[in-house]
Amino acid sequence: MKTELTDELVVPVVAQELEVTKRTVESGRVRITKEVRERVEEVEEPLARERVFVERVAIDRVVTEPPATRQEGDTLIVPVVEEVLVVEKRLVLKEELRITRVRSVEMSPPEHVTLRSEDARVERVPPRERDGA
Repeated sequence: MKTELTDELVVPVVAQELEVTKRTVESGRVRITKEVRERVEEVEEPLARERVFVERVAIDRVVTEPPATRQEGDTLIVPVVEEVLVVEKRLVLKEELRITRVRSVEMSPPEHVTLRSEDARVERVPPRERDGA
C-alpha cells in the first residue's frame, strides 16, 4: 500500500453569536412636595360713574315745525311740542329738556384680596436595594 502525504492544512471554522437582553433597573427616585402660600394684597381701582341732570326750560313759543334734537357741549336738548287748538292749529314749542352728562372718577375703597402661589421642591431619593444583587 502506498500512502500519500499531502501538504493540506485543516483549519476549523468557529462562529460566535451574540445574544442581547434588557432588564429594567431602578437608578434613582424623586419625591416632590408642594407648599401653598397665601398673601393678602390691597387693590384700589378707579370706578367711573355718570349722572344725568334733567332741567325743564319753559319756552312757550309758536313754531311751524318740530325743532330737531340737538347737542350743545355736554348737553343734549330734546324739544317737547304740543298742539294747541285755537281758531287755527299752531305748533308751540312748549319746553326743552336739557340733559347734561357729568362723568366723575373716584377710587374704590381698598379691598383685601387673597392670592395663592405654589412652590414645588424636588428631592432625589436613592433606589431601593434589590434582593440578591
